[in-house]
Amino acid sequence: MTAFPVPTMPAPPVGVVGLGQLGGSLAAALVAAGREVSGWDVDPAAREAAAARGVRVTGQMDGVVVLAVPLPAMARALEGLDVAPDATVTDLGSVKTPVLADVGTAVGHRYVGGHPMCGTERSGHEATDPGLFAGARWALCLEPGTELPRWLRVAEVALSAGAEVVPTTAAEHDDAVAAVSHVPHLLAAALAAAAGEAGPLALALAAGSFRDGTRVIGSDPGLVTAMVQGNAGPTAAALARVLDQLSRPWPELVAAGHAVRAAAPAGRRPVRVPLERAALLSLGRAGGAVTRRLAAFVEGYVPDVG
Repeated sequence: MTAFPVPTMPAPPVGVVGLGQLGGSLAAALVAAGREVSGWDVDPAAREAAAARGVRVTGQMDGVVVLAVPLPAMARALEGLDVAPDATVTDLGSVKTPVLADVGTAVGHRYVGGHPMCGTERSGHEATDPGLFAGARWALCLEPGTELPRWLRVAEVALSAGAEVVPTTAAEHDDAVAAVSHVPHLLAAALAAAAGEAGPLALALAAGSFRDGTRVIGSDPGLVTAMVQGNAGPTAAALARVLDQLSRPWPELVAAGHAVRAAAPAGRRPVRVPLERAALLSLGRAGGAVTRRLAAFVEGYVPDVG
């Protein structure tokens, strides 16, 4: 039997609204990958920096439109822009349920929530890094009403930037990142504040463990506050679990924490998953990710614990 190549549709253009660290880095990465990219930011300096990297600066956007603005500005991010009525809209916000309620209500079935796990404590267009997404996990929401073709268009944007796509739902995403991102920001703040109370000698002796434990609280306080308050319920529940752990006998706590870190998967097992919502979500729930789009499948991996 003769095998015929499967025809592929041209990659749609990408518009990025907000050209700070995440948006500017995404636009630059997509330009480097050969994608057609337009962008807009209210800051003239950010627009100028993006244009110098090959981004077409304009308020007219179609294809896939990415909202890379702070959470409080998400609901108004498209105001004043000329966005094609059939454009797929996604975002890079660190909380998904409130954005689903705001942006999802505004644009309906055209919305696909996303969150790349790759930011740093820096912000602004000066922090742009085209390699920021390389190897990063990019959560991409599959709600009951999500249109799979639109989800795939956004997934291909993430893959073009070098990321690995983790299928999830908004609620499951928010529960997960509360434990591994939002609570760590609060713990970093508490550690820094407590060390400050310990006095100048303690701060002078601070080395690697203190630096690593407090790094993320160097982020813009307004952005951190919006993040944890926007995910208040799951963050409070995750913080309560941490407080329960701290009440354990110290040797027991140290041993339990060390065991979790030591039990990291030995590798990755390749998988091929059909383009179907339940199968994709099962991949994400298993700790896996999508690394490549095929005709009727995606390729990816799950942790190999053997």
